[in-house]
Amino acid sequence: MRAAMMHGSSLPITWRGRFPGELLLRGTRSLLDVVDLLGASADDLAHASNFGRHLILAKHPDLVREVFVGQSRALVKGRGLQRLKMVLGSGLLTSEGDFHLRQRRLAQPAFHRERIARYAETMVALTDETVRGWRDGERRDIAQAMHRLTLDIVAKTLFDADLRGRAQEIGRALTAVLDAFTVLFIFVGDDMLRWPLPRTRRARRAIPVLDAAIYAVIEERRRSGEDRGDLLSMLLAARDTEADGSGMSDAQLRDEVMTLFLAGHETTANALAWTWWYVAQHPHVEQRLHEEIDSVLGGRLPVMDDVPRLPYTKAVFSESLRLRPPAYATTRQVVGAYTLGGYVVPVGAQVMVSPWVTQRDPRWWHDPLTFDPDRWARGEPLHKGAYFPFGGGTRICIGEQFAWTEGVLLLATIAQRWRLPLAVAPQHVRAQAAVTLRPVPSVPVTVVRRSPLL
Repeated sequence: MRAAMMHGSSLPITWRGRFPGELLLRGTRSLLDVVDLLGASADDLAHASNFGRHLILAKHPDLVREVFVGQSRALVKGRGLQRLKMVLGSGLLTSEGDFHLRQRRLAQPAFHRERIARYAETMVALTDETVRGWRDGERRDIAQAMHRLTLDIVAKTLFDADLRGRAQEIGRALTAVLDAFTVLFIFVGDDMLRWPLPRTRRARRAIPVLDAAIYAVIEERRRSGEDRGDLLSMLLAARDTEADGSGMSDAQLRDEVMTLFLAGHETTANALAWTWWYVAQHPHVEQRLHEEIDSVLGGRLPVMDDVPRLPYTKAVFSESLRLRPPAYATTRQVVGAYTLGGYVVPVGAQVMVSPWVTQRDPRWWHDPLTFDPDRWARGEPLHKGAYFPFGGGTRICIGEQFAWTEGVLLLATIAQRWRLPLAVAPQHVRAQAAVTLRPVPSVPVTVVRRSPLL
């Protein structure tokens, strides 16, 4: 590692702005600008100070692991995720300590392999229903289509709810909230929602829309009293044996459901949208993808057992997650005595790890900026810790296997029948870094049939 190991010494500042507030100014334009700025440093611990606030990027996989698994009591969720509480409350993504561990234990059974195998049927069925509505030669925004589809899937599989009639309304509300998530918002906090800005007004109006949709799902299930064997049933049946033995309040349920709605569809939808964007630019990748799907499926719809039989399809999805990771950066805030790479990190500092940076590092990847699904068959990365699109340690995404299964099955189901060439030049699509890495303003494609509907 290029950062020297000097046990107990203070971490030197490796990036100094040309003027006070430069880092904040760059971040108001794009959070990705800040990540790129620190990522370009020659040091594996890039350290910037801005108005007395410390931001540190850990780039080397060994340092990333330290952040994920070491000295956990000295770290809490970073300021960005703390601000997300305005939308998510104290759900799995934002909660801490023993409360988080209890909630995770309650939710974990819903993501066991046997349940994911059952979810696979629903994933394919809803995808099949969606693409049957497509027409040869029409133009579609595939990013929007993936958001609606993955929202339907997470609603049905985890909560046995049918939100297809409200998908567009919920999608617009989620976009409005996510658009308000900027560096300025991270520094200013919830007070910024009262500012008379167009994006903050949209965010204020959007939160009640999301709440109404979630509370309607909870109310319907409480009224029916039915145990449907899904995640919502588990949460409703849960009792806090470490306290008074009571169940979750509607507010607690709302926080968990809201978190899983956002995390369970937003990241996968963006990953799929970026995958179609990449495939459309690489005809040889598209051809091999179609050849594998045709050979394995022989014209039938995919099932869970087909996932390991579609290695190239998974490699295509993996490569998209490498270059365009939806969770492009994660931060932890230092709240106690903490050392990283042998250096003392000041209390209050924000420590960042970034798949966007580490997954593009030429030390671990050959020709790292090239979209090359074959690299996975060649044994890359050269350091096993250089790929972490779903995080790591005890806070690794609880839905990781759900997302892998969904990504492969949706790609196979759609690519079996359709080609999706871009309807605009690739550079027309930009990466917007807010809560997740979204393609903006859209990913317009032309829907081209490659085989009759099954």
